[in-house]
Amino acid sequence: MSRPSLLNRLTFRQLQVFQAVHRQQSYSRAAEQLGLTQPAVSAQIRQLEQALEQPLFKYAGKTLHVLPAADALAASVQSIFGQVSSLQMELSELAGTIRGELNLAAVSTAQYVVPHILARFRARYPEVQIRLRVCNRSQALERLAERRDDLVIMGMVPEDANLAFMPILDNEMIPVVWPGHPLLTASSPTLEDFARHYVLMREPGSGTRTAFEEFAARERVSLLHTIELGTNEAIKQGVMAHLGVAVLPRLAVQLELASGLLASPTLPGFPLRRSWCTVYPKDRHPSPVTELFLRFVRELLPELNAHFRSPLEPMPGHGVVCLPLSATHDG
Repeated sequence: MSRPSLLNRLTFRQLQVFQAVHRQQSYSRAAEQLGLTQPAVSAQIRQLEQALEQPLFKYAGKTLHVLPAADALAASVQSIFGQVSSLQMELSELAGTIRGELNLAAVSTAQYVVPHILARFRARYPEVQIRLRVCNRSQALERLAERRDDLVIMGMVPEDANLAFMPILDNEMIPVVWPGHPLLTASSPTLEDFARHYVLMREPGSGTRTAFEEFAARERVSLLHTIELGTNEAIKQGVMAHLGVAVLPRLAVQLELASGLLASPTLPGFPLRRSWCTVYPKDRHPSPVTELFLRFVRELLPELNAHFRSPLEPMPGHGVVCLPLSATHDG
């Protein structure tokens, strides 16, 4: 009697678990991502290997090695799941609604921009479930390498031909001090004058810190006096408390600048300019919802740039309603 076809021996759950293990290069990390126990992940992989009649992974000590059959299967699984996502999108369009999931990671400086994009995207596509994780640049790079998200939003994109990226908004980094600081009235202050003060810095791996340290190195200015604080908010409070000076994204301090709680001295070389970008691996074909989001962002760029370059004022509503569909229907 002939064996059942491969189609009858595979399940979507097995393929989903396999994809997580292949991307994470780890049973334990895949289990954490999927909300399963490690034995459950191992059992799914064993069943899949039995169905394929080929081993997929092999442990050597504590290192998980990906075998050739796993790489071949990974390409097919990506295509299969892409087709399923396309089908889901087509069915949603036929039903008059767009459904799906969008998983984003954004560096902490982008948190001043991304919510404005998400608000408008949700207004147009209210049934898309959005998850946003805020992290520093090194964590964003790690998530990008491990393919944990549909898109990563970050500045200072690595020079890697395997990455697809789209600039979405300028990120200007400026020096900030407290009102009445001597640098504000000094004649032609320099970066050396700025660096004589305690400089409040984010943790290693922060994009803002990296950009400033690279600039200081190019200018051959040593940053001898630094104090590390973990968040932009802590740094802002530190500057207002006269703990030190800092370099921060303009968007992170625009409220404090407008209200007179902080000030920005004129220094040569500033502002430092970078761009926030959407980034994903080229060999990971975007899901239909991801493609929809990218197209939406491209359409929104002129409005975003105009808003963030103009004097500080509330973002226009444009019909954004922060109520679930059930609440609006019930009302």
